[in-house]
Formats: sequence, structure tokens, C-alpha cells
Amino acid sequence: MKIYIPLDSIAVALGADDVAAEFAAVAPAMQIVRTGSRGMSWLEPLVEVERNGVRYGFGPIAVRDVVSLMAKNFMESDEHDLALGSMDSITWLKRQQRLIFARCGITDPLSLVDYKAHNGLAGLRKALAVAPDNIVDEVTTSGLRGRGGAGFPAGIKWKTVADQTAPQKYIVCNADEGDSGTFADRMILEGDPFLLIEGMIIAGLATGATQGFVYLRSEYPIAANIFSEALKIAYANNLLGDTILGSDKSFTIELFIGAGAYICGEESSLLNSLEGKRGEVRAKPPIPAIAGLFDQPTLVHNTISLCSVPVILAKGAPYYRDFGMGKSMGTMPFQIAGNVKHGGLVECAFGVTLRTLVEDFGGGTRSCRPLRAVQVGGPLGAYLPASMLDLPMDYETLAARGAGVGHGGVVVFDDTVNLAEQARYAFEFCAHESCGKCTPCRIGAVRGAETMEKIIAGEDVADNIDLVRDLCYTMEDGSLCAMGGMTPIPVRSALEHFAKDFGV
Repeated sequence: MKIYIPLDSIAVALGADDVAAEFAAVAPAMQIVRTGSRGMSWLEPLVEVERNGVRYGFGPIAVRDVVSLMAKNFMESDEHDLALGSMDSITWLKRQQRLIFARCGITDPLSLVDYKAHNGLAGLRKALAVAPDNIVDEVTTSGLRGRGGAGFPAGIKWKTVADQTAPQKYIVCNADEGDSGTFADRMILEGDPFLLIEGMIIAGLATGATQGFVYLRSEYPIAANIFSEALKIAYANNLLGDTILGSDKSFTIELFIGAGAYICGEESSLLNSLEGKRGEVRAKPPIPAIAGLFDQPTLVHNTISLCSVPVILAKGAPYYRDFGMGKSMGTMPFQIAGNVKHGGLVECAFGVTLRTLVEDFGGGTRSCRPLRAVQVGGPLGAYLPASMLDLPMDYETLAARGAGVGHGGVVVFDDTVNLAEQARYAFEFCAHESCGKCTPCRIGAVRGAETMEKIIAGEDVADNIDLVRDLCYTMEDGSLCAMGGMTPIPVRSALEHFAKDFGV
């Protein structure tokens, strides 16, 4: 008998380890397989059983439910009150287009056999059989854009690194997932680590890089443990090392744990941290693709960007381009959080509306009060009102309205939120997390928070709002990186859509 219980951080926080221990004590003959999460956070811990090749779910399961599950013969029956039926029939999962998260929650994350059985390494085998230029062309044709926030075309980055002549090139995965309400990177590292390894190797083959680094935030201990074990397995099975899958190609990966600084999510600060320096922004040019880690050509990508690559190689650029809309191609893992009933990860093609994410997948507010605002794209993302829920989620549509997809975070607020307070928080967040290198960010954020305090107190509201607007222009135009440059986004959106909270 085999049961599946997630080892995902959210599931563990909700008692998954205790549930697994109880099953081991009550039914020692059972084989317990720890998987990643399917992304349905409100149902964690989720327990699954397999019957005739079909997985059936039960959740959320507490330790006290284990005995009753056994009594109801849950291995053969769905009579228990917490039965969810066939996982394949759950509408929440059926409505998604899972390319990146196709295995997450299904396979044992540390089983290379499982990974191969679910189409793993198909992309890498194709990459090994073609010239590097062909790999770059395939990524370019796919239309893949960076999933870390900027949405920069991946193919341009790859070609820039590939065109450089240097004694050493690097692939750096930015897994420093610091945006509030985001957890896609963590879920991959915990639930499907070989996917990231495969994507990084393919990137190395395409660009001529032979060494990779994964920069992971220290707040993800389970992800660090799982990925470390996955690296050991990869080396032991010639997936990494001097003879990748028996070829004459080599690639190595090291895991680096950051110290928790939000600014190290910015690529040049991350590179400084990797080099053992203070995590602060570098002036550009040169860009990392030309002079990055240790002044060598470096391809810096977000986790999800690299994890999109294997399916592109395995199934071809045209297949990938069929998902999405306009210049936003492929799928995006949207992470729904905040005041919402059904928080979790939803992978859909670009073009899905905010309403579909928040109401159909998210189930509306958890408080059952009217929805007032949704912040899209992390703590430096725009606050959008309920009247804009029908916007399609794609780069160009959101950019035209002063917003952005970012890392796919969607944080929900009900009608009790005060957006003037949220605008003040944006300045405070920037002041706390700034590396301090440039004046507009270092000083501007502090002055912004102070001025917002005056506005909230009703002091010279009109003049102080004008001052905030001027400050936003200064930070946007004068900051060295997106930390200061994007702080105006939540402030301006709050002013535009929720003016009455500012007293105007």
C-alpha cells in the first residue's frame, strides 16, 4: 500500500510531518511517499492514494483524522467526509495548463526514475543532439520572457552570453524569492528539483557555460535540503559532471544560500553576494551577460524562466508559443495569496483574467467581505481596483495600465484595506530593504514614508500629495535599479484608484 503526503513547506507548517508520522505508527506496512505540493494550499496536508493507476485525494488531513481514514478503508473507498475524489476530476486542477508544474505534487522529488517516467530529461537529450545555436534559436522562437519580473526576452540574453568569448561562463539561477505572496520557486525546488537542474544544463549547453549556481534564500530550509540531495543524485547518475548523460559535455551546479536580503533578488546585487561582497547594486553597463560573476559572461535567470526551457526543447517552440497571447507566450504560475479563500498556485497561459484567478480559482475573499484591491507583482506591484478584474494577465496589457506581471504574485484585499497605509508601507519597505548605494532610493524612500505620514494625518494634503508625486518621478528616473525605480508603482496606483483614502 502506498500513500502520498507532501513535504512542501506549507503542508509541513500545517502538520504534514505529523500526519506522515501517525500513518507510519498506525499502519507500518504502508509505503509513505513524500511529494511536492499540487498547489492547493487550503487543502494541505493533502493525502493521496492510488487505485488502478488513478490518484484519489483526502484533505485537509489532521493527525486526528488518520484513525478514521483507516476505519473507513480509505485505500479502497471514498466514504470519508474529507474525500475529494479523483485528483484528475478536481476542477481547480483541470482548468490549468501545467507545463512547468506538471510533475509537482505527483512524483517523488528525489526519484530520478520518477522524473524520467514523467518525460523528464527529454529536453536535455534533444539539446545534447543539436548545436548550441539551435538551442538558442529554439528559445528565441518560443517567445520565452524572463519570469522574474522584467519580462525581458530570454533569447536575447542567451545569444548575448553565447556570443561572448571568455575563459569561463556561468549560469546563475535567481531563487531569492523575496516578493510577498510568492512561492513558485520554492515549490519547484521542493517538489521537482531535477527540472531546474535540467533547465540549467540546457542553458549551459546553449551559451558555452560550464558552471552554474543556484542562489537560494535562507528562509527556505526544506527547499535547500531537497535541492542539495537532488544535486548529489544528479552527480551520481552523470546528469551533472564531466560526462553529462554519457556525452563529452560538462556542467556543474553549486547551491549558495543567501542571507535574506531582498535587494539580492536584483541580479547585480546577487552577483556581488555570490562573490562574497556586500549585496549592493552595480552600475550598468556592463550588463551581466557581458561581465557578470567574477567579471565573466553570466546568464542570470529566475527559477521559473529556467524551468520553462525543458518543455520548449522537448516539445518545440511552436508548441510553447500556442499558449498565451500577443507577446506574452507560454504559461505563468500565478500565486494567489492574501485575503482569499483558496490560496495556492495556478499555472495558466497568459491571458487569463484577474477575475478568473481571484474569483474562480481563489473563491473570493476569505473574510466574505467585498473585494477592494488586488496587488499584482509583489510588494512593488500595482494596486488594482475591483473594477479592473477583467484585465487579461499579460505583460503589455498590464504595462499599459501602470502595472506588471512581476513574479506572478496576486495578493487580495477586502474593503477594510486603507490604500494610503499601503502606499506608506511601499516607501517603508523600500527604505528597509534598500542597499543604500544610490540617493534617490536611500533617501527618497525615507522622505516618502515621512510625507505619507503627514497625508494620513491630514496635514497639507494637496501639497504633500504633489510632493509625493515629484518624489516618485525622482525615484523612478534616478535610482540605479528596480528597487527604487519600482517603488512609485504601488504608490501611484493607490493614488490613482483609491484617492479618497488619501483625503482627496
